[in-house]
Amino acid sequence: MHRKITSITLALLLGAGGIAALPPTALAAAPSNRTVSSTRSFPATTTTRRDLLSESVSTDVQSDIDWGGIETLSVPQTKSQAEKDAELKAQQEEEARKQAQEQAEQQAREQALRQEEASRNADRTVVTPPASKTGQAVAEYAMQFKGYPYVYGGNQPTGWDCSGFVQYVYSQFGVNLPHASSGQMGVGSPVASLAEAQPGDILANSHHAAIYIGNGMVMNAMNPAQGTQIASVAVMGGAYSIRRVV
Repeated sequence: MHRKITSITLALLLGAGGIAALPPTALAAAPSNRTVSSTRSFPATTTTRRDLLSESVSTDVQSDIDWGGIETLSVPQTKSQAEKDAELKAQQEEEARKQAQEQAEQQAREQALRQEEASRNADRTVVTPPASKTGQAVAEYAMQFKGYPYVYGGNQPTGWDCSGFVQYVYSQFGVNLPHASSGQMGVGSPVASLAEAQPGDILANSHHAAIYIGNGMVMNAMNPAQGTQIASVAVMGGAYSIRRVV
């Protein structure tokens, strides 16, 4: 009886003013115990995606969508290990090339200096020793070699060390001396002091040798930078022997 009255009432309402006159609660659907289901289809695919794990460097987005500013983020470009290895190898090769170039330039400079020095030596005229075999003649002859090169172990005008210079000068006067400053400490006759020394005397100790030229000065081969020069007896660097040979 209740269902029938409801149906008649609904019919009267529809006839009187249509569904628009119904209150909202009258249109509420009756509860249903049926399960609601939904389906969605996807396009079939016959290929296997092999780039699922590959790194993405770009993507496409709709231009009219607001992403809150993240669409303009700058992401630093990454490099693969192969690219890093290639860059490291290129850097090492460049450093090796620069090092080889610097070595070649240094060798070229040294070769040029040697050639220049050899040319200067070749241009020097041979100094003829005087016939007089006195100490003064020895000193004057020795002073003509000012500026000649210093070469450790040498005993010729092309290059000599301290004792080699003394040895060479005296060899031109027919006197044979040992090629060692310590050995030259014992040649000839001893001179008691510098006040009694004469030009041509040998000043020698365990590490240096020179030829006295007077007035507290000596002629000696000093070092590679200075070559053969006139210097004060202070160049002897300590105690020394004074020997008279001629």
